[in-house]
Amino acid sequence: MMLPVMKLRSLALGLAVLCAPAAHAQKRPPQIVKPLAGPRAAALRVTWLYVSPDKSAQKVERVQIGRELVIAEKSGDWLRVYANTDVEEEHSEDEPVFGSNDTPPPITGWMEAKGVVSENLPNGDQILLGSAASEEALAADPRGPANAAQAARLLYRRVVEMFPNSPLAAEAAWRAADIRWQLQKADYHSLPSAKLQNPALHNQMDEDELHKVMKYYPHTRWADLADFDLIDNKLCGDWQGQEKCPERESDVYERYAAEHPNGPRTAQALYEACYRQAVLTDMYRADGSDKRHDEAHHHAGALAAQLKDKFPESDYTWRAAALVFKLDQEVPVYGIDQP
Repeated sequence: MMLPVMKLRSLALGLAVLCAPAAHAQKRPPQIVKPLAGPRAAALRVTWLYVSPDKSAQKVERVQIGRELVIAEKSGDWLRVYANTDVEEEHSEDEPVFGSNDTPPPITGWMEAKGVVSENLPNGDQILLGSAASEEALAADPRGPANAAQAARLLYRRVVEMFPNSPLAAEAAWRAADIRWQLQKADYHSLPSAKLQNPALHNQMDEDELHKVMKYYPHTRWADLADFDLIDNKLCGDWQGQEKCPERESDVYERYAAEHPNGPRTAQALYEACYRQAVLTDMYRADGSDKRHDEAHHHAGALAAQLKDKFPESDYTWRAAALVFKLDQEVPVYGIDQP
């Protein structure tokens, strides 16, 4: 079943190229070094391996989109490859950014050459990234194939591994990490522990890949995006009407906005903090805490003003203005308004 959390990227692929100089200025991720019989490659379609270069020959295994291949030999329109099939590779803290020397043993066979991108192909990084973006778009479509998100993730990873010096590598690294995060997040929300108030009691999503994006591309928009994703592990489940959750979460979002004042998620972080202060305004009023009610009301207004000053054209600015209007009119933003 297709996961509804997967969404289309608002960032155009061309923007990644425009942002390339910042990526090049950073420390490059360590390249994976292992014995190779030939160039690395990746398949853009699901395809079969055969024992010989003939479609009537015995089938060996089916290779999924984005799986790593090593080309050992070419014969006409056929390639003999070593291939990792559809086994997801796991990574530990000390491994390179995307990859390991401890992957499952590859299988070998012959496959048709069409739809295969090798690391020697001119503009191969652009072709892989474009194919990954197409798979990600399919993941956002309820009619898309069930494994489109995973295919997109693997293709993005191939960009990083096969073209580590590409101006698109940082964008691809972020997208691969974010897809993994969103898939984990969907699984997490299906668990009973997701409703617990204390985030320390939740099953935490694995932060490793996001931290690697921040490590290898520091002080870039991709690091800012990765750090915003990490907030998910700090959020409460069900607030249960308790003030401590929106208090803590407001602090988390404000801290993020202070640390990333011009980041691509800063406006959203300020809005999330504003919303929680609006919620607290309602909660404090219900508790009869007039002083705290006034402080939260003022705090929400200050955050909305900050948004208007820094991000005047953002949807989040307008949403924050609507929240403050409701507060001024004593219209509840949390709970049910009693007529």
